[in-house]
Amino acid sequence: MTLLKAVRGTRDLLPPETELWNRVEATARRVFTRYNFGEIRTPIFEDTQLFARSVGEETDIVSKEMYTWEDRARAQSEKSQSLTLRPENTAGVVRAYIERKLGEAGLLRKLFYIGPQFRRERPQKGRYRQFWQIGAEVIGPPSAGSESPLRDAEVLEMLASFLDELGITGWTLVLNSVGSSTDRPRYIAALREALKDKAPQMCADCQRRAETNPLRVLDCKVPEDQPIIEALPRIADHLDEDSKAHFAAVLAALDACGVPYTINPRLVRGLDYYTRTTFEFTHGGLGAQNALLGGGRYDGLSEMLGGPRAPGIGFALGLDRLILTLQASQSDAAPNLADAFIAPLGEAMNAPALTLARELRREGLRIELGDGAFRLKKSFEIGNKLARSIILLGEDEHRSGILTVKNFAAGEQVRVPRADVARHLRP
Repeated sequence: MTLLKAVRGTRDLLPPETELWNRVEATARRVFTRYNFGEIRTPIFEDTQLFARSVGEETDIVSKEMYTWEDRARAQSEKSQSLTLRPENTAGVVRAYIERKLGEAGLLRKLFYIGPQFRRERPQKGRYRQFWQIGAEVIGPPSAGSESPLRDAEVLEMLASFLDELGITGWTLVLNSVGSSTDRPRYIAALREALKDKAPQMCADCQRRAETNPLRVLDCKVPEDQPIIEALPRIADHLDEDSKAHFAAVLAALDACGVPYTINPRLVRGLDYYTRTTFEFTHGGLGAQNALLGGGRYDGLSEMLGGPRAPGIGFALGLDRLILTLQASQSDAAPNLADAFIAPLGEAMNAPALTLARELRREGLRIELGDGAFRLKKSFEIGNKLARSIILLGEDEHRSGILTVKNFAAGEQVRVPRADVARHLRP
């Protein structure tokens, strides 16, 4: 019989790695809550048109990478519907904002999400077909201040705080402005004109993008194409005064709160809905594909999806790649051991051992429970692998209420009153 395996581009997340994932997610919830964000959970599949209209028909995501299928009609009068596993979450959040009429109160909506996304692309280190993202969106009517450059700076400052609290050092914030909905057509026209003679000298992807989505040429990573890209027109030279003022205000706010940044005039985002401020946080420990997270402003996305005017800004952080960065910086970290392993001495002590474990767990301790069928040597061997200490529970200990506790690292074995065991075990 053929051994069934995980589908290529997916993977199982197992302990102790999942403990690191949980720490990252808990840190995100804690930090984002301080900024008054609330959690949103959208479906993992949506109508295909949601992504075609928002992300863009000519983007690689929509044209090549989405998992899409036809949901067959259940009645003769019904039409089948094209459905897609979400390749990103911003479109779904904005769809929920419109559908659930979240803008009617006239307030900013600050929403974050944690969950899987799906893209059919070539798997590589840190890049999977099912991948996890943490993201957040700030969206609302203009009267609530959703267009303000202060919103951009606040999101960026929050991300800097999040990475700092995770203990990630050496990150770089890279910024650019891709202009307003009126700036971009002028720039794209200039870019397309400049690429007429240059595109045939570039990689196959750039040749295709030069026709379908010229902005994506700027995102090319092929080394041979970089001199050509460097000579192309720059978006900064095609911004109107409002866009220039908006970007300058974002930079001034970052300067004021001490968040360092670098301006990259070639930085673009791969999705059609981005306007004005775009950004990435990068880290040298990830190699050529060095982006930890990215995002930007999307002032026209709500209208694009048939909703009210609701400017917004958001980001998405790739958890898989962030975990790689943390693992690289914590390669020598000690294993996360249980506080104690309880070794019942004989099967008659199994039930009392479970009672003791229940008491200690209620004190917030992490406890592993052995079995009275184990020989003492086996209990010590297992306990040494799983916990910092071992508690021996035999008939004498059970009767007297004085437990034998040994700390593996120190090699000390002491007798501790049962009422004091929890305090004794705390790190």
